[in-house]
Amino acid sequence: MATGKGDTWLKACDACEDLSREIMELIMKRNQFQRNTSGYAQLNAQARLSIQQFNRDLITLKEDLKKSSSSYFVTQREVERRQRLLEKLESKQRQMELIFSEQTTGYGEGRTALLGGQFNQTLEIACGTEETEETKDLTVDDIRQYQQQAIKEQDEGLEGLSNIITRQKHMAYHIGNELDLHNEIIEDITDHSDVTRERLIKETRHVTTVDRKSNTCCYWVFIVILLIPITVIPII
Repeated sequence: MATGKGDTWLKACDACEDLSREIMELIMKRNQFQRNTSGYAQLNAQARLSIQQFNRDLITLKEDLKKSSSSYFVTQREVERRQRLLEKLESKQRQMELIFSEQTTGYGEGRTALLGGQFNQTLEIACGTEETEETKDLTVDDIRQYQQQAIKEQDEGLEGLSNIITRQKHMAYHIGNELDLHNEIIEDITDHSDVTRERLIKETRHVTTVDRKSNTCCYWVFIVILLIPITVIPII
């Protein structure tokens, strides 16, 4: 399963999801037989092989997604969405392996595996621990459903947390864009300020030059006025 054009990766992910459902059906059918029967052994072998295939497909999906991400084959947002799909498949993987191994360890050990070893009756006597009222009257199947519900709630919580992180990332991205825009505006204002300052300096120099020329003109006019009487008196 290598990624290629179109939705090859997504199709492979859907196939892996379908395989997980098939494995669960095999395990449920297997559990209807006694462990020492041929039907149980046959279905157990099929389920084991299917789980191995599921694990290989999951590893391939992870590798293909990593390659696509590093080569910019898909967008970052799509990579994050596909990563969440992988996390769901990994959760199903743990669930399948737990349920598959539960029937091969016996009732007491399966109950211990499902509940972390706290509710095995033998351990209750040896260690003095007591099973909680919440699970005291539950069967292994009930405990399995209880655990599946807890895993589902955890997955939903993780998905919600992932969505929050994604939204925060998008907010940070937009804030960065706004800061870049503001920096560009500030740079434009600085450039305009420099141009305006240069024009102001130039105009100041021009005014100074005009003022200087104006004063020189006044001096010449005054000199001409003084020369007029001087030139007129000899003539008289």
